[in-house]
This record gives sequence, C-alpha cells and structure tokens, in this order.
Amino acid sequence: MSKPLDRLALLETFVRIADAGSISAAARDLGLSQPSVSRQLAELEARFSAQLMRRTTHSLALTAAGAELLVDARRLLDDWEVLEEKHIESGEALRGQLKIIAPIALGQLHLVDVALQFQQQHPLISLSWQLQDDLIRFAEVGCDCWIKIGAVPDKSLLVEPLGQVERLVVASPQLLQTARPPKTPTALAKLPCVALAPFEGGQIPLTHQTGKTVVVSPAVKMVTNNIFALRQATLAGVGISVLPRWFITKELADQQLIDLLPHWRAPTLTIHVASLADRHQPRRLRSFLEVIKVAVPQIPGIF
Repeated sequence: MSKPLDRLALLETFVRIADAGSISAAARDLGLSQPSVSRQLAELEARFSAQLMRRTTHSLALTAAGAELLVDARRLLDDWEVLEEKHIESGEALRGQLKIIAPIALGQLHLVDVALQFQQQHPLISLSWQLQDDLIRFAEVGCDCWIKIGAVPDKSLLVEPLGQVERLVVASPQLLQTARPPKTPTALAKLPCVALAPFEGGQIPLTHQTGKTVVVSPAVKMVTNNIFALRQATLAGVGISVLPRWFITKELADQQLIDLLPHWRAPTLTIHVASLADRHQPRRLRSFLEVIKVAVPQIPGIF
C-alpha cells in the first residue's frame, strides 16, 4: 500500500496534468519522464476505479469524475501545504506558488506592478499572473485569489471589497466638432454611444453630485466587451462612452477626451478580491492580500 505522501504525490501529478493541459507538459514541469507521469495517472485512475481524463493524440479533457476529483484534490493539497506551513518557524521567508487572476486592463496597467514588487520582495515565491475578464470556476482553475471588477457570483468564496471605481461620461473633441457639447443629461442622450458589455447598454444611469439620478438612453452605435477597444472607439469619435477615470487619466490631462458632465457620474463599480472561504490561508496569500488592499485605493480614480 502506498504511503500517504505517495497518494498526495499522485494527486499533485493529476492537478499538474490538468493545469498544463497535457501529460508531456506536466512531465516537463515536474522534471519527470512522460511514461512516469502516465503511470501515475493510470495508478490514480485504478485507485478510484474511474477514468479521470480522456486522452487523444492531440488533446486531453477531464471526465465528470475527473472534474469533481480536481476540486477535491486542490483542496486537499492546499490543506496539506497549510499544515506544513503551520509547523515552520513563523519568521521563515515566504515561499511557494501564488496564482492570481486579475482583470485584463487593470491588471496590465496597474496591478502587475504591485504583483511584481511583491514577488521581488519575496523571491522564493513563484508567481502566476493571469489576466482574464470572464467569470471563472475558482476551484477548477486552482487560483489563490481572483481580483474582479463588479460582482463575484460565487457565494462559496470569501469576497472582500478593494475599492470603488469612479466612472464618467466622456467624448473626443472630434465628436464634439459635429455636435454641440451637452450641458445636461437630456442633451447627452442625443449623441451616439459606444457601450461596454456587460456594464452598459442602451441605458446609462447618471447621478448628480446633489444626489439626483436620471437615466439617459443614447443610440448605441457600437458595443464591445473590451475596454481598450472602447477607449479607441471613443478617441476616434465614434460616440460618447462611460469610462473609468483610472483608465483615461492621461487622455483627460491631454484633452484627448473630455469629461462631458463634470457634476454627473455613472454608477461606481466595486473591485473585489475573492479567495476560498472556511480555510486557513497560506502566509504568502495573506501577505499579498494585505498589500493589494492598500495598493488599489491609491490608484487615481479608485477610492
């Protein structure tokens, strides 16, 4: 009978295969031969009397049993790591893997600097920095924390707010050459609009600094799910748009974009960080969360 550590090793190999997407890639990551990794997967399948992965010449996919085991395997490996960490001197340097998923634009323009500085301060940490705007299945992707703009729909996660995003209605001077600059939300509704899905559509709620709220319905000329494309279309004069201040600080300063209604704002969006609930967090994750909670509100346009 295999020792408990051997069982953990089999589960670790299984998780590595799932993450790498192939047995050969997992073998390279683990520093093992491909036949050795294949044998470990076969042994694990024999132990559970189930096929965990469907393998073809060019692809590998989890079966239903494999997907279920992957969630449990990640949790078990995390718990084992926490147990090991518990019995290490508290003053020892942070070490281990830290996988973070962050929104594309915010992660690329601002948060990556925070993550890199954290990694440089703790060089024994192996950092995985993944940028993604779509919803994820937290347990399946195996990340330590997920930074997301907007609501996190997974109620099984521990979700904490990091900051509020200020959003304003802007347009390029090019657009305003052919249309009178609006002074009220009613006049704003007469201009074409570029919308960012899923946050904006045919209706844009606006709140005055006095608290009054109105909803404007401009004609949507273009819809995109990419904030870089949204900014580019707005700069090109396609239409007005709602953009976060942190994303257009330079364009506002250079007057490439104009804040059309300075006393009115679109609804703020909350930046959240999500992690697994009901478990002891590794020190490296706790330390990173402490850093990110301080760093995010310091970004211009986030409060």
